[in-house]
Amino acid sequence: MNKSICTKRIRKGCKDVFNAFMVDGCTFEGKYDIPICLPKKLEIPTKLIAYDLTKSSVEYDAYVHFYIDDQKFDGPQGIWNKPEKALERLKKFKGVIIPDFSTNIDFPTSLKIYNTYRMRAFGCYLLKNGINVINNVRWSEPESYEYCFTGIPKHAIIAIGTIGCIKEKRNWKFYQQGLDEMIKRLEPSAILVYGSAPDKFFKKHKDNGIIVYQYESQTSNAFRKDDER
Repeated sequence: MNKSICTKRIRKGCKDVFNAFMVDGCTFEGKYDIPICLPKKLEIPTKLIAYDLTKSSVEYDAYVHFYIDDQKFDGPQGIWNKPEKALERLKKFKGVIIPDFSTNIDFPTSLKIYNTYRMRAFGCYLLKNGINVINNVRWSEPESYEYCFTGIPKHAIIAIGTIGCIKEKRNWKFYQQGLDEMIKRLEPSAILVYGSAPDKFFKKHKDNGIIVYQYESQTSNAFRKDDER
């Protein structure tokens, strides 16, 4: 059941260190009160650019993604602690795939839930400031399914990253299970895949009518340029 939560409880004279302003007026969902991030515009990006490259880029027709190491966008000077600064940079671009805060399988469950919350909260913050967003989805072990798909509307365009997720064979089972569960629960109209999109994971879903758009990673593009020299 969805519910609304009052976030205006910061005592007078106190700083909002929890970034409650990001989700003020939002509706929350699920056992862990994950904010619902409801994109206003559905479109397929023609180009993606990593957040760490946006400072000097003028490719403003691109959507910004965060499929990079967390240290490049999180931390004391990162987007969560300096959201206004990040907002000014992101406003220049066509849209944003909401941040990919890590939820690795070996992380404590509490941290994975918190990072899922932060994804949706930051997405809501961008929406309230007039920025087009696409929801990013991350999962780990099956126990994560009770929160990792929460806050994302059905039948929408969603994005996922495969960098580092399917490199080792031991991770294939978890990845396939999570992908299948995500499609079952969210019934996306299209999936944007940053990184490789092997048929062994995606073919059956394509055959069932799911549209998959694959974007080459920054690393792959770098290797290709080296090969062409």
